[in-house]
Amino acid sequence: MKTIAILGSTGSIGTQTLDIAAHHPERFRVAALAAGSNVELLVEQAHRFRPEIVSVATKAHAERLAALVPAGTRVLYGDEGVRAVAAENDADVVVSAMVGSAGCEPTLAAIDAGKAIALANKETLVAAGRIVTERARLRGVPLIPVDSEHSAIFQSLNGSRIDDVLALTLTASGGSFRDRGRHELANVTVADALKHPNWSMGAKVTIDSATMANKGLEVIEAHWLFGVDYDRIRVLVHPESIIHSYVEFLDKSVIAQLGVPDMRVPIQYALTFPERPSSPADSLDLAALGKLTFRPMDFERYPMMRLAYEAGRAGGTATAVFNAANEVAVSRFLSGAVPFLAIESIVESTLAKHDVVGAADLGAIREADAWARDFAAKL
Repeated sequence: MKTIAILGSTGSIGTQTLDIAAHHPERFRVAALAAGSNVELLVEQAHRFRPEIVSVATKAHAERLAALVPAGTRVLYGDEGVRAVAAENDADVVVSAMVGSAGCEPTLAAIDAGKAIALANKETLVAAGRIVTERARLRGVPLIPVDSEHSAIFQSLNGSRIDDVLALTLTASGGSFRDRGRHELANVTVADALKHPNWSMGAKVTIDSATMANKGLEVIEAHWLFGVDYDRIRVLVHPESIIHSYVEFLDKSVIAQLGVPDMRVPIQYALTFPERPSSPADSLDLAALGKLTFRPMDFERYPMMRLAYEAGRAGGTATAVFNAANEVAVSRFLSGAVPFLAIESIVESTLAKHDVVGAADLGAIREADAWARDFAAKL
C-alpha cells in the first residue's frame, strides 16, 4: 500500500486525487492533507480518509477546523502546517497541487525529506526549475508529472532515450475563447472566461488556459522536466483534447498518448507508475469522435505564448517574474479590477522592466517574485 500526502486537497487536482484513493482503497492510504480556506470540504475529506495531519491557511480556520475533524487528527495552519503535510509524516509520495508559486518551498521540503513527487504545481518548476530538478537529482527523488500534457510526454518517452528526441509537442485546447479573434476579447467577462469547453479546472488555471499563459508555463516546465531546449518544444492547438501531447524522435517516429479529457488518468499514473490499474475514467471511442482537428499556434493571437518562450530563453529570474506577474494580473481580472486583455499587457510590462538575475538562488528568486508582484499590482 502506498501512503500519500496532498498539498492542495480541496482544489481540482486534490479532489480528483482523493477520488482515485477512494477507487483503490487497497492501494492508497491518505496520511496528510493541506488546504487553503475551504474548511467544509476539508472536514468531509478528513472524516472520509482519516489523515493524521490536516492543515489550513490561517489560525482562525484551524481553530474552526479543530472542533470538526475526527479525534486524533492533528490540525495545523500556515507555513508550518504546509511543511508538516509535505515532509513531516510517513507519506511515500506527495501530490504537489497548490496553486501558484506558493507550492515551491513545500515541494522542496518534500524532496529534502526523500518523498516522491507527483507534480501538479507547474509554477514550482517555472519559478525554480534549476534548483528543484538539481535537488531532486541529488536526493534521488522522482519528479513524476501530473499535468496531462507532461504525463503524456512522460508516457511517450517511456523506454526511450532523451538523446533520440527531435521535438516535444504540447497540445493546447485553445481555452474558452479559442474561436474568437482578438478584436472580440476587449469586453469579455470573468464568467465568459471561466467556461472552459473541455476541462473542469480551478479559476486561475482556466483563465490561464484562455490567455494561453498555462501553455507557456507548461513549455517552461517541460524544459526542466525533460531537459529539452526551447527550440525543440512546440505547441499545437488541438480543440478536442484527445491527443494530450506527443514526442517526435530523430527517426521521425511519433509516439503520442491519447485519452478522454479526464485528469484522473494522469493523476493515477503518477501515483501508480509503472503500474496501470483500472481507472474510473471513460474509455476512448475514436469511431464515435469521428475526427480530430489541429491548428498551428498563433503567437500574435496569444502573446502570452511569446512572452513565455522569451522568459524561458532569458532564464534566471525571468520565468519567476513571468509567473508572478501573471498571478497578480489574473487575480486582478477575476476581481473585476482590470479587463481580460490587460493580463497580457501587465505581464509584458513587468518583464520589460525586470533586470534578469542568471543562475539565481532561492533568495534571488524570492526577491524577483516579490518585486514582480509589487510592480504588476501598480500597473
